[in-house]
Amino acid sequence: MRPTDSWTSSARPTLEASQNRPWSDACRLEDLALLHRGFAECAHQLDLDERWTRRWTTRWKLGREAPATYSVQALNEVDVSRTVPVRRFTWRTDQFHRPGLEYMVSTERHHGYESFEEECLLLVSDFAAGLREALSQPFRLRFYVGGKRMDHTPDYLLLTETGPFVIDVRPADRIHPEDELKFAATFETTLAAGWRYGVVTGWRRHVWETVDALSAGRRPLADVLDIHGQLRTAAAQGPLSLWDLVQQCSIPAVARAHALHLLWRRELGVDLSVPYGDASLIRLAPPALRKDRS
Repeated sequence: MRPTDSWTSSARPTLEASQNRPWSDACRLEDLALLHRGFAECAHQLDLDERWTRRWTTRWKLGREAPATYSVQALNEVDVSRTVPVRRFTWRTDQFHRPGLEYMVSTERHHGYESFEEECLLLVSDFAAGLREALSQPFRLRFYVGGKRMDHTPDYLLLTETGPFVIDVRPADRIHPEDELKFAATFETTLAAGWRYGVVTGWRRHVWETVDALSAGRRPLADVLDIHGQLRTAAAQGPLSLWDLVQQCSIPAVARAHALHLLWRRELGVDLSVPYGDASLIRLAPPALRKDRS
C-alpha cells in the first residue's frame, strides 16, 4: 500500500533528523527488551558472606553424563558447549503454559520454550547481533536466604560475542516476592562470574511486531536479479521510506521480499520508533554493523 497523501516528500525526515532514531541494525537485545530491575532491592536478604561463592552451587547436565555440580566460584570452568537442559520440557493437555520448539537461524537448530513470551525471546535474540548459541534452562542455582535453601533455574543462557548472557522471562504482572529473590540471587551469581543477567518482561514499543515481520525473510534467499545490490545502492542515498526504496528497484514487488531479508541480516536498518510499513525509514547499515545473517 502506498503511503497516505499527507505523508509528502517535504515531510519526510532528513538524514540529520534521523541520527537519533532507534535503528534495528544497531540495537542489541538489551536495547529491544523491557528489563525488570526491582530485584536489586532484595540483595540485602541474600546470604552473601565472604564464602558465599563456594557455598552457592550450580547443577548442570553435560550430555548423557551424570549431572555435575559447580560452585559459583568455579562457574567459568563449566564446558557450556556440552550442556543440555537441566530439566525436561513437558507437554500435557491440561497445562496452562505453551511449550514448543523455535528454529533459530543463528544456531541452525531448534530450541525449546515453555511460553509464548519465551518464544518471543528466542526470535528477538536470533535477530539481535552477536548470538552464537542459546541454551534452554541451562543450570539449577542453589542459594541461601536467611539460612534457608532455595533453588532457581534460569530460562536461558545466551552465548554472545560479548560473553554469556543469562536471561529469565517473566511478564511484569507475574513477578512475585519470591521471584525477586531468585532474580537477585541469579544476578549476584552472574556478576561473580563476569556474565550478564536480565529479566525480560516485554519489548519496547513496535519491537515485537517489527521483528516478527522481518522474520519472514530470515531464510536464505536466492538473488538472481541482483535486487540486493539495487537495494543497497538506493539505501546508500540516505534514509528512505520503504515505499521509495523498493520503487527504485527493477521489480518493486520482488524488492519487498529482499528488503525483509536484508533487514533481518542487519545489512539494512529500519526505524523502530514507528510501526513497520511503507512509511518506515530504511537505511544502509554502517559497515561496522553489517552482519551476514544468511
